Amino acid sequence: MVGVNGLGDGFKALGQGLLDSFFRATENPFMGLMVGLLATTLVQSSSVTTSLIVGLVAAPENPLPIANAIPMVMGANIGTTVTNTIVSLAHMGRKEEFRRAFAVATCHDFFNYLSVLVLLPLELLTGYLRKTATWLAGYLTGLGGVTYDSPLKGLLKAAQKPIKGVLHSVFGSEHLAAIGLIVVSVALIFTALMLLVRVMRRVMDTRVEAIVSRGLHRSALYAILVGMLVTALVQSSSITTSLLVPLAGAGLLTLPQAFPITIGANIGTTVTALLAALAVTGPNAQAGVTIALVHLLFNLSGTLLIYPTPAIRRIPLDAARALADVAAKSRVWALLYVALLFYGLPALLTVVHEFMQ
Repeated sequence: MVGVNGLGDGFKALGQGLLDSFFRATENPFMGLMVGLLATTLVQSSSVTTSLIVGLVAAPENPLPIANAIPMVMGANIGTTVTNTIVSLAHMGRKEEFRRAFAVATCHDFFNYLSVLVLLPLELLTGYLRKTATWLAGYLTGLGGVTYDSPLKGLLKAAQKPIKGVLHSVFGSEHLAAIGLIVVSVALIFTALMLLVRVMRRVMDTRVEAIVSRGLHRSALYAILVGMLVTALVQSSSITTSLLVPLAGAGLLTLPQAFPITIGANIGTTVTALLAALAVTGPNAQAGVTIALVHLLFNLSGTLLIYPTPAIRRIPLDAARALADVAAKSRVWALLYVALLFYGLPALLTVVHEFMQ
């Protein structure tokens, strides 16, 4: 929470010019999508990316516009799937085992891509995610004209004071101290989330396996709830989905059994952004809550759009099976898929966009 709050203060201190160039880049929704995707694949955590986005949207001055942030959140949703896809590569030495593991891993990719393919154009045309989240945020954080102010505001400012003092004494310059605050804040967010995941995984490891195993042969709704619960507990959808990969490789669960747990993990990971929104203070606090709710609504919308209808539900499953068949025949295609789709293509498009500007 200190990191999220410090991120907003750091960008505030940098001034309008630097932020303007970043905001102009993300005004293009496709570029916003690529930024969110690439950032998440680099840090291997959508929780880190969405927490950073919450901090940028809720910055006291010069905040990132919510409209710019929405494609970034969608991109983060796609980027988070890279972890379990990489985990599946460990099974490459055994053809049939790899085929099963890779299919379960990539169904998450195709589900999120399909969600973005439908919901991003819909959002650009109607703004329904932004409008709904804004309405909910207003209801949750401001009833009867009361302006929302985080109860943690005093504690967060007290925690930031020594950090800012050290940075100012080291750098002297306000500009360099602001950059230092941003770097320290990002490091705090990343470290805190990684340690949280490690601790929760250690505490919940055997319990998680037991909960997931019990959910395999139940109804789809139960499996979705299992995915949500486990991910909320360990604060990482990557852990939940990566746990499914070796189980699939060993033949202990099928692709249709793993799919609803994966969807539940997608919804459960939105808890992190909602927790990060608790840290925001000042005039744009409600905007931080709004973008966290956008993340939740996006995943709920994708689930309702894809899973209930069998014909639509088969699209990501069939695509995952087809890709797994190709990858099983030639492992090179699996490596190229991960390298190009998650790293190469977003980086290339980002560079091309900057060059054209």
